[in-house]
Amino acid sequence: MDNWLPLPGQLHWALRPCAIQIMIIDYKLTYPSGTATAYLINGFHTPQGAKIAEKQVKKLGKFLVLSFLWGFFQWFYTATNECGFQKFPSLGLQAFNNRFYFDFSSTYVGVGMICPHIVNVSILLGGILSWGIMWPLIANKRGSWFSADLPESSLRGMQGYRVFIAIAVILGDGLYHFLKMLILTVYSLRSRLKTGSASPFPVSDDETSNGTAAISYDEQRRKELFQKDQIPWYIAYGGYVAVAAVSIGTVPQIFPQLKWYQILVAYMVAPVLAFCNAYGAGLTDWSLVTTYGKLAIFAFGAWTGASNGGVLAGLAACGVMMSIVSTACDLMQDFKTGYLTLASPRSMFISQIIGTAMGCVIAPCVFWLFYKAFEDVGISGSEYPAPNAAIFRSMAILGVDGFSSPPKNCITLCYIFFVGAIAVNLIRDLVPKKVSRFMPIPMAMAIPFYLGPYFGIDMFIGTVILFVWQRLDRVKSDTYAPAVASGLICGDGLWVLPQSMLALAKVKPPICMKFLSRGVNAKVDAFIATLS
Repeated sequence: MDNWLPLPGQLHWALRPCAIQIMIIDYKLTYPSGTATAYLINGFHTPQGAKIAEKQVKKLGKFLVLSFLWGFFQWFYTATNECGFQKFPSLGLQAFNNRFYFDFSSTYVGVGMICPHIVNVSILLGGILSWGIMWPLIANKRGSWFSADLPESSLRGMQGYRVFIAIAVILGDGLYHFLKMLILTVYSLRSRLKTGSASPFPVSDDETSNGTAAISYDEQRRKELFQKDQIPWYIAYGGYVAVAAVSIGTVPQIFPQLKWYQILVAYMVAPVLAFCNAYGAGLTDWSLVTTYGKLAIFAFGAWTGASNGGVLAGLAACGVMMSIVSTACDLMQDFKTGYLTLASPRSMFISQIIGTAMGCVIAPCVFWLFYKAFEDVGISGSEYPAPNAAIFRSMAILGVDGFSSPPKNCITLCYIFFVGAIAVNLIRDLVPKKVSRFMPIPMAMAIPFYLGPYFGIDMFIGTVILFVWQRLDRVKSDTYAPAVASGLICGDGLWVLPQSMLALAKVKPPICMKFLSRGVNAKVDAFIATLS
């Protein structure tokens, strides 16, 4: 039996070719995101779908322009990082100091309209729990639990509680879902191999027809087209070996702390993890790529050791592992979409290669633009704080050195939140669905522990807009809300390009809009009066 050549993503082929045959054709896994995309594409190719698509595009374009102009308008008031609408103390100065404010970001409002309501509520609850309750209480222990002289960025002070407790929640949530997916995968594979049967395929081109004949006909058509343009198995295996050889030769040159034999081990282990992640995503639409990356951080960091650069080795191995595992899952979602839309797999494969090649050029250019235009990228409290970078680095340090002089009671709180994340997930799975859908998601709650709740407020406003829209007109909201949200996100994102160009050209915004308390404002006025 001939097989498929998987997509090379970031210099990696992530799936064995037989896996595609097993998951899409033999087991007919759902891959909900890929299936939903296929239904959307198929809907566009009907007369009614074409009319709706035209209206959706108009909505997207309208809100894209509005979002772009709003970003342009805000720019005039951002002479420094402490100025502008993103620093508007909309909930009061005391709340602003604890990062509770609406920063007028159309991007996060759009994201809130796309994300499920429970995700947005979970993020806001996490922000309230951490920055509204826990951090102020812990800050009152300054001088008792940790030294009062430590800066805010020290992991032995307040930052230690923020980072390590967030990591504990993320690891607890990730470990639970990892074990859950592993058990489901093993059980499902065992059941399928034991029975030798696959579930029926619930898709039919003819909406008015029912019965086994129509389903079998559709399935046969898709299967024939999907298997028509075949590539020999030895090209797939040879491609994976070739790319592994290139990585073994080049990655240690970029990161000397990571040895060639460690890259070899990563490439030997990755296909198994990629298969498990892709299979689990096919069942639940939940990709655990970050969990596998964290496992690589701890495993390779501890293997290398602190004295030999274990932090960098763990992070580099994490990048290698995540690129392999994530490509596998993304590839299966794409092939599921192609399978349902009768798209040519060979055309999809060539398109993916072109896109990957373009990404190799575009991605470094975008990074260079951000790096040169925004000098504070990656710094906490800046416009682009890159929170995952700080969290993953802290995980690498933790994996190599363990807890090195953590602040008092930090480890105890980490244990409590680690167990709490597992307990919440367990309860979510055990209670009835009508109850579990109202329970918060620990992973979403952990995100604002480090960043703050300001973006959660933006997302919550987005979810409130969508909720009200759904109550007023469910049909229109389901049809146009994704287009409106996409327009808000894309318009704000497009403004970053001219903003970067202006920054590179040393063009500064002319106005600083800043907010002061009444007492501080009186002192500023008095000081200015002495100068005149």
